[in-house]
Amino acid sequence: QSQLVESGGGLVQPGGSLRLSCTTSGFRLDYYAVGWFRQAPGKEREGVSCISTAGDSTNYADSVKGRFAISRDKNTVYLLMNNLKPEDTAAYYCAAGYSDQICFRADEYDYWGQGTQVTVSS
Repeated sequence: QSQLVESGGGLVQPGGSLRLSCTTSGFRLDYYAVGWFRQAPGKEREGVSCISTAGDSTNYADSVKGRFAISRDKNTVYLLMNNLKPEDTAAYYCAAGYSDQICFRADEYDYWGQGTQVTVSS
């Protein structure tokens, strides 16, 4: 069974950092572009960041630019989140898709993880 698995979420104080990981079971993640999305209660899902298959192209939502960094290494994609703010609180999901062009087009991704909760609170 092919699936994505996220990890690394948790409770952190404002200004703190977390690193999320996205890895796979059943297929090779290095064949896919990967996006990170988040959804807070009562809000729509939003794209956070994406990285191309080769890792040579990245993109970020304006709300996280300069604070978040996406990277990939073999079969894992990471999202390093620095200077976290309460408004970053959400469930974070990674997704994998064949095309490097889809980035924040969530409907075009082929695989999704179950999500990991990030809570930023003092």
